[in-house]
Amino acid sequence: MNIRSFQPDDTEALVRILKANQQYGHPEIDGPEAMLRVHDCEAAEFLVAEKEGEVVGMIRGTYDGSRAVIYLASVHPDHQRQGIGRALVKEITRRFRDRGAGSISVIVPGDLDFWKQMNFRQTTRVMHAYPLDQVLES
Repeated sequence: MNIRSFQPDDTEALVRILKANQQYGHPEIDGPEAMLRVHDCEAAEFLVAEKEGEVVGMIRGTYDGSRAVIYLASVHPDHQRQGIGRALVKEITRRFRDRGAGSISVIVPGDLDFWKQMNFRQTTRVMHAYPLDQVLES
């Protein structure tokens, strides 16, 4: 298995993975155009897992200079429970630590047992506003 930085050619495979995991409810936030914006964002880390040349997983998050947050993680169902998710979490954590992060949070709980095994603790509730115009209109 190889973990590397996202490349624009990965978008089609990642869309398939997100759809397979029912994580593609908002293409404008997680689709190809959004992936390219994340790729260009200096605060972001966007990693892809490959197995035998096939893209099988991804993880992305940001570091704001103090805290790191994982926003999205997904491994194709055919490749789950093989250590790919764990490897993605460890690699993004290493990269954020190397950039100066002292903590990391996750907004994509998915399988809570998985995150607990990775030593994450459920401590807060996250509230979302989507689309942003709803906030501006309030």
